[in-house]
Amino acid sequence: MKKFTLGDHLNIHSYKHNSKIHRSWDEATFLAETDEFMVFGNNKTLVIESDGRTWKTKEPAIMFFSKKNWFNIIGQIKKAGIYYYCNIASPFVIEESTIKYIDYDLDLRVFPDGSFKILDRGEYKYHKRIMKYSDDLDFVLKNELTTLIDKARKKEVPFNQETIDTYYKLYKQSKKEKLKI
Repeated sequence: MKKFTLGDHLNIHSYKHNSKIHRSWDEATFLAETDEFMVFGNNKTLVIESDGRTWKTKEPAIMFFSKKNWFNIIGQIKKAGIYYYCNIASPFVIEESTIKYIDYDLDLRVFPDGSFKILDRGEYKYHKRIMKYSDDLDFVLKNELTTLIDKARKKEVPFNQETIDTYYKLYKQSKKEKLKI
């Protein structure tokens, strides 16, 4: 995989199991690579839905693409605290400056107080049936959701304020560096 430097700009494409584009984001600013994650940031980025609708995110976000697990984690920096939106998803690939992964519907929302909610179970069941997810895939996805919940409960990286603060500072620094060029 190509080595990236602070401030490198990528896009994000989310697909469904049937290989159809689901959603895309026009900004993923590279912040760091660790043994566990590739870390990116964005703020007020353009999102394009599969049906052509567009919208912009409302707040800064730090995104963690797992190198070992079937999920990605988005720390959303809001006035009321850090909210995490976690996607159960295939391992990512990076092709032509675009982060690509398959979104498997199940999501985990973690609130600033540490409580959480599993989202989109109905959508998961529907897509599992019509896209014919195998039993093996179903097992992996549900196991990864359990792993994700465990990480959130234990406040493991990135589920803590210090981690988000560190990467948000890097994100702001990368934006200042870009302005100097």
